Amino acid sequence: MRANKRQKDILNYINDDNGLTTLIAHKRRENKKNKTIVGVPHPFLKWAGGKRQLLGQIEEFLPKNFDKYIEPFVGGGALFFYLLSERAVLIDTNNELVNTYLIIKNRVKELIKSLKKHKNEKEYFYKVRNIDRNYKEYQKLSNVEKASRTIFLNRCCYNGLYRVNSKGQFNVPFGKYKNPKFCDEENLLAVNRVLQQAEIIAGDFEKCLEFSTPNDFVYFDPPYQPISETANFTSYTKENFSKEDQLRLFKTYQKLDERGCKVMLSNSYNDFIMNLYQKYKINYVSAKRAINSDANGRGEIRELLIINY
Repeated sequence: MRANKRQKDILNYINDDNGLTTLIAHKRRENKKNKTIVGVPHPFLKWAGGKRQLLGQIEEFLPKNFDKYIEPFVGGGALFFYLLSERAVLIDTNNELVNTYLIIKNRVKELIKSLKKHKNEKEYFYKVRNIDRNYKEYQKLSNVEKASRTIFLNRCCYNGLYRVNSKGQFNVPFGKYKNPKFCDEENLLAVNRVLQQAEIIAGDFEKCLEFSTPNDFVYFDPPYQPISETANFTSYTKENFSKEDQLRLFKTYQKLDERGCKVMLSNSYNDFIMNLYQKYKINYVSAKRAINSDANGRGEIRELLIINY
């Protein structure tokens, strides 16, 4: 798409309600044709384990048709931004993340104004990061300021990680990037538009049972079952995702299957998960992973993609 036409389309997308449906349909076709997310809107956060790099492989296993898209571990939302479903329910247990989605949906211009105040400087980064070490100081932040802080830290921290300690405090170090794009105004405005068609819910993954009906497409991308004792990276919230949670997730998957939903689940390649979901269709994709304390979990590794349709 030529630059001037692209800019015109984006302006229509942001400002013209009548052109919104047409442009979303065009974006959806372009995404599918290229098997990746083309232009805006795209994920506004970097997310460890995000599925953007796997969309070309996942495309092969997506249902041909469905009514509503539901994602109970939305994270960076790569598959949501790929599908651009006309109806969506996005759920996550990470309150900071959910607040950021809601602010982009409802108060995006205030958010952009706040983001423009940040600076990509080491000392300033740690000053912003350490706000949550003082509960009273953190509580003084407005929801817009909290969302702005989340995006700024994510874009300027090492490897774009979102990780917290047992107290729920963000603990990723400064990333030393020359020019991180923590205020991507064009994309934020575009994300604001597509989120008007989505319900955004803070809650556990079982919350999806309240919204799912037959022929809905539910995609689970949970914290993965560790492939070794030292590969346990699940600290997106202060509560880790345990084996008991994986069993609870399996029961939720079964309930959705019995309800007539189309369900897809990503997880690590390991015997525990394969035995758990053995009656469903287990497929394999190859992912490049760089974040892992165990060298066996780095580089190109096999992951599972489990579907019931």
